[in-house]
This record gives sequence, structure tokens and C-alpha cells, in this order.
Amino acid sequence: MNAHLPILYSFRRCPYAMRARMALAASGQTCALREVVLRNKPAAMIDASPKGTVPILVLPDGAVIDESLAIMEWALARHDPQNWLSPDEGDKAEMDTLIAANDGSFKHHLDRYKYPNRYDDMDPLEHRAEGVAFLKTLDARLDGREHLFGKRLSFADVATMPFVRQFANTDRAWFDALAFDFLHDWLVRLLESDLFLGIMQKYPAWAPGDVEPLFPQAPQK
Repeated sequence: MNAHLPILYSFRRCPYAMRARMALAASGQTCALREVVLRNKPAAMIDASPKGTVPILVLPDGAVIDESLAIMEWALARHDPQNWLSPDEGDKAEMDTLIAANDGSFKHHLDRYKYPNRYDDMDPLEHRAEGVAFLKTLDARLDGREHLFGKRLSFADVATMPFVRQFANTDRAWFDALAFDFLHDWLVRLLESDLFLGIMQKYPAWAPGDVEPLFPQAPQK
């Protein structure tokens, strides 16, 4: 039925999948969505990408993109109506440097703060403090700017926000008390945006033979 469309394997709450969905929605790229349950991954997903992580985008020609940033770049290379790849300030290389810090050290500390039981001899508060150091750099960047690279939303905002959201939600009352007014405002704006609310709609888990819903369901603003 949707053989002419890319197939997107996604998990609603995964921050990597969130940023991929935002880029696909902003680009206007319609996909056949396969929402998955990570503890019960469908065989077709593993066949597409044996590493078994979301998001995975299977193109109509059979090519597979199984890294979230690569999916974002693929979608925006096709259509970037809001110029996410060309920010008001700086350039793509500078955005990539910031995203690398988010995906590297910040994600390392986020995991050990949020999931301390997964690691041996771990003090989650030490990792929380290390995570705050990265948040401080974001707050400083947002002083005098609506977004990380100027007035407009950019690739960097979308790539980092889901992880800041995850950090914030680990202990929301504690996070909200942090003296990062610019960061708080930025996060609230993005969480309340039509774009984010649109990509967070709930879908039933996909199983072979199910009708695949189209994603996004409606154009994003």
C-alpha cells in the first residue's frame, strides 16, 4: 500500500527518534510509520538494521539509514523550508561541534544520572553535576538569542532538545529550580511547539500485516 514511501521504525519516547521525526516532519517527508516496542523488536526491523536501535529509515529502493543525525540530514537535504541547515549565526560545522558534545559527554552523563542502576559503583549526582556543566554552555548561548544559533530554529536546537528534555524530566522540580532562565524558556518553547506536539502523537505498536499510518499526519508549522 505504501511501497513508494520510506518506512520509519520509531519509538515514541526515544530522543534519537524524536529528533529524526522532527526533521522528517519539518521537511514534509511522508513516511509509513512502524512504531515499535523495544523489548519486542519485530524481525523486519532487525533484518533492516541488525543493531536493532531506532530510528531506522528504509528507503523505497531498499537503502537503510539507521543513525538519527543521518536521517535528519537526508530529510533536510531533500527539503529544508525553514533553513535549519543554514542558521542565522554560525554554520553547520559549528552546529555539528555542539551536537557532538551533546551526543558524547552529555549523553554519557545523562545515562548515568537517569539510569544509575545500569552501571556499577555509580554516583548519579556526580553525573548530574557534569550534565549541568553542558546545560550551562547552552544557557550562555541562549543569552540574547531565541535559539542556539540565532533567532530561527536550527538543526542544532532540534538535535539537542530531546536530550535536554530527558535530563529535565529525570527530576523536573530540581531542574526547574536551576538558574538557567534562557534554557528554561527555550525548552518550554520547543516542547509547546506545534512541531514537537505533532511528532509526539501516540500510535499502536506495529506488527506484520498491520496497516501502517502515515507520518506526519498533517503538515508541521
